[in-house]
Amino acid sequence: MSRVACIIVTWNSAAIVPPLLQSIPCATSSATATHTIIVDNASTDGTVATAREVMPDATIVARDVNDGYAAAINAGMEHAGDADYVLVLNPDVRLEAGFVRAMLDAAEQPGVGIVAPRLLDANGHTLPTLRRDPTVTRALGEAVLGGRRAGRMSALGEMVVDPAAYEQPQDVDWASGAALLITRPCAEAVGEWDESFFLYSEETDFALRARDAGFRVRYTPQARAVHLEGASHVSDRLWTILTVNRVRLYARRHGRASTLAFRGAVIVNEGLRALAGSSRHRSALRALLDAQQAPSEGARRGDAADGQESRSA
Repeated sequence: MSRVACIIVTWNSAAIVPPLLQSIPCATSSATATHTIIVDNASTDGTVATAREVMPDATIVARDVNDGYAAAINAGMEHAGDADYVLVLNPDVRLEAGFVRAMLDAAEQPGVGIVAPRLLDANGHTLPTLRRDPTVTRALGEAVLGGRRAGRMSALGEMVVDPAAYEQPQDVDWASGAALLITRPCAEAVGEWDESFFLYSEETDFALRARDAGFRVRYTPQARAVHLEGASHVSDRLWTILTVNRVRLYARRHGRASTLAFRGAVIVNEGLRALAGSSRHRSALRALLDAQQAPSEGARRGDAADGQESRSA
């Protein structure tokens, strides 16, 4: 029997986490032993009490600090025991019937370390969650054409937007972290999630390190879940963190010249959209031009926490 530890990170999620917890039983099968671990990052809205009421047999890790999404996942991993797989979930995801079995089927293929499902919006439309490796050319293509237009061409865009790509199982560079299944060998080889990112890019970093270790990242459309999406689309500070962390991650894996080019392309992207009147792009542009290349501590510890309710596609 396959043993799966489900790690759910919450922060003031009392209103959104019950439907996820209620969806887990029908998403599993009799051939799977599922242990749910809810890691709460110092909520003040009764999330812990709500989770205990909805799922009394879950392990609840009530933390007294909010030091980020990756830190919470690492805390949850400490309670995963000898699970064969770890399923990392956002609290605003709702699993469809057979979800876990479909994820396990994909994970059992040789060399697979991470599995990403098909995510749908509230209206049933497929979300563009698949991504290509970040490159200077793709960053510049997105700056000039916009993310979705650039994504139509693999050389020019990081986002995979072709609807046909979401109909077939395939290996991918990385995928949105709203729902990911990780095999035990992969988790052990890659190690902890990088807590320095606090929020955003940590799933990209983990996937890239998994590939460095020789594991495949597999997408399976047979596993389906609804994702309500995140606040990064509307919050200036969350968008700033997302944008700055893209550059930080790229810098860790490339030389100075390439990083300067990548950062320049991202600055062009944010600058063009700031000129069009977008406040979130103005905020990100200011952070990129700052010598520290990082958002303020207040942004990290304050509004950034809001984004832990959802990993945006």
